[in-house]
Amino acid sequence: MITYDPFWETLRNSHESTYSLINNHRVSSAIIDKLRKNKPMNTTTINDLCRILQCDIQDIAVYIPSDEDQVL
Repeated sequence: MITYDPFWETLRNSHESTYSLINNHRVSSAIIDKLRKNKPMNTTTINDLCRILQCDIQDIAVYIPSDEDQVL
């Protein structure tokens, strides 16, 4: 499972907010909702967030093994 918990800490430590992401950087409110609910999103969006927040990918997302993961 991918969780975006690190994103919220990174956002708190930045000079940005969800408001500024939406209004200044054109991040959609749907993306913010996906981050809140740990829903899948594309790597282009993660790249944009890293660029805006000037951080690394591990500051946005982390993989946590789960029994609910799809069987391979």
